[in-house]
Amino acid sequence: SGYHRRSRVESKMHCVKLLGQRLMARDFDRQVAEIQVRMAVLNGYTALGIPVTEAVG
Repeated sequence: SGYHRRSRVESKMHCVKLLGQRLMARDFDRQVAEIQVRMAVLNGYTALGIPVTEAVG
């Protein structure tokens, strides 16, 4: 049904909005760079939440 995918997208968009509703840059190229920085920050936080599994024994 796609509900799980939709739920994940909605939660990720909520996180994006927490970083700010508007872009500060006026120039388009700088807006693109600003969005790329925001996504890098989000990906960094997401990576911190992923558990590292190791074999025991």
